Amino acid sequence: MGVTNRVARFRDQYWERGEPGRGTPPALVAGLYRLWLVGLLLKLIGSSWDVAWHFKWLRDDLAPPHLINTAGTVIVVGLTLFHTYTGYGVDRTALRLMQWGTGVFLIALPIDLINHRVNGLDITSWSGSHALLYLGTAIMLAGAIRGWRAGYPAGGRWRLFGLAALWFFFLENAWFPNQHQEYGVLEIASWDRGDPYAEPSLLQFAADQIGRAVDRESMVRFSLPIPDWVYPVWGLVAAAVVLVLARRAIGTPWAATAVAGGYVAYRLLIWPVLGLADFPLSAVPVFLLLVGVAVDAAHLGRLPAPLAAVVGSAAVTGLGYGGIWAQQELDAAPPILYPSAAAAFAVLAAVWLVVDRVAAGRARRGSAATA
Repeated sequence: MGVTNRVARFRDQYWERGEPGRGTPPALVAGLYRLWLVGLLLKLIGSSWDVAWHFKWLRDDLAPPHLINTAGTVIVVGLTLFHTYTGYGVDRTALRLMQWGTGVFLIALPIDLINHRVNGLDITSWSGSHALLYLGTAIMLAGAIRGWRAGYPAGGRWRLFGLAALWFFFLENAWFPNQHQEYGVLEIASWDRGDPYAEPSLLQFAADQIGRAVDRESMVRFSLPIPDWVYPVWGLVAAAVVLVLARRAIGTPWAATAVAGGYVAYRLLIWPVLGLADFPLSAVPVFLLLVGVAVDAAHLGRLPAPLAAVVGSAAVTGLGYGGIWAQQELDAAPPILYPSAAAAFAVLAAVWLVVDRVAAGRARRGSAATA
């Protein structure tokens, strides 16, 4: 049977109006959510290449990484439309998350294009338009995670792997802005070696934006425009919160370590691929493995939940800052402001305690509903 015939058969069988939460054949649920993984994988590959691209060349809306990212976005938007029209494979909450996330992402795209038309170079991952892209992706991923947990066939060999993969994508999205500093520190090193990664036109454009000649100062301003406290505070708090949620959603021992390890492995895998293609390299946050271990250790059940949150936050902070220092000494890592560790610990502990309180409240409501 040809592709056209298969599509027509699928349309005739499933393309009918329905409400979210309707009964869905297990094979259809599995197929839909595997397509989610394909779309998200394309978005991941495109965005990973995109960061390296912008540390070498001036921005180009039709650059290959943008096209790969767009292909993944088209799949995700198509799936959201299918869920919306047919009601298959989602409950009402999962569908609303997918719709809101996709909507925010699509609204952010033209805003980002206008921002670059007005302000020029895509000089940092920390712009407001980029924050909207990250937010939209996070919301749609939350919907996909909820849908996967609720509807993916029990006992399927993909169930556990796919859920872990979705949390991997969530972690990558949360960590993504920190890649600016990870690329930036090696961009400066390339300048100091006398062989900068960035093309002369990019160096000149970056220097012109701050009114300087092309020199080391303009290179530093282009490569590391963010205060040194941002990298560890945002990175460790965001990563730890995602890993706490992943550990509880997946429900297996050392799930957080596996998700963090998957992200580190991915970054180590694309490092030589980008290098062989003559693109800039980045520092890889290997210390995230320690964060995953700390989160999993805090869930061993030997401490009351509030104490586990505080001890876990202290372990994440200590191992995280210590891991960054070790990478600075042994290889490369972005510069950080070490006194910011106090803020990282306080914010993480507060958020972790809130997560515990919300989880406890849901558990009480669930018990009351079944009583």
